[in-house]
Amino acid sequence: MSNGFICPKCGEILAKNGNSLKCPKNHCYDLAASGYVNLLLSDMMNSKLPGDNKLMVNARRSFLSKGFYMPLADAFAETVRKYAENGCTILDAGCGEGYYTGKISEQLAASGKTAEIFGIDISKNAVNAAAKRYKGISFAAASIFHMPFGDGSCDILATLFAPYCGEEFLRVLKKGGIMVMAIPGERHLWGLKKAVYDKPYLNEVKDYALDGFEFIGTEKLSYTISLDNAEDIRSLFSMTPYYYKTSEEGHKRLEALVSLDTEVSFEILTYRKIGG
Repeated sequence: MSNGFICPKCGEILAKNGNSLKCPKNHCYDLAASGYVNLLLSDMMNSKLPGDNKLMVNARRSFLSKGFYMPLADAFAETVRKYAENGCTILDAGCGEGYYTGKISEQLAASGKTAEIFGIDISKNAVNAAAKRYKGISFAAASIFHMPFGDGSCDILATLFAPYCGEEFLRVLKKGGIMVMAIPGERHLWGLKKAVYDKPYLNEVKDYALDGFEFIGTEKLSYTISLDNAEDIRSLFSMTPYYYKTSEEGHKRLEALVSLDTEVSFEILTYRKIGG
């Protein structure tokens, strides 16, 4: 486990001590058998088990392992690799079960670049799955609104489909640090929406300008995926915010589907931190 994490109680650097991470003030956090560390304090959680449950984590892992989002993963990891310097620190904020974090690690290794890579997610189920599968990456259960990293400690921050926490992202990035962000495109999952909703709607893609960041550019990616079984369709749906917002009637329509063709659409946005 890298020493890059800081203590969420006092802000001191955490160092490995046996099967735990400990700070100079003797705050101690045990490492799980898989290797991740839980740095979530009770006042950072809105439930006893925040974030995705095991069912959702397993559904997403099953879906992603079949390669449906591989073009996004490859393009996102390539963008990160382009800006990565040898020995840099990369943080995946809201890493889920580590699929994209792992792709970043693979592409860096393939190009001969070295980096310290971290992944945090509020779901202990997700980071436990990530730590089991992706070795050489340091994972922690932590909130992206209270990230266990020092000021200006990260060279690159990666974030995919996670809430935007501008103040905290700017805090942990070094001056001139890079943020790479993936967001859904306007027509993302249009076929799924048409199958489930009476009045499907386009996604709102907001203005690219973000306080404290210089916008470098965007890469747009759109293609069609074909799902030929109900399990994959349900897994895809459970990965989206629509899962919680859809009516009972919409869920019934989804359950009746046995095949689905749907467009997927993404934007990979790149920013540079300005100022101190």
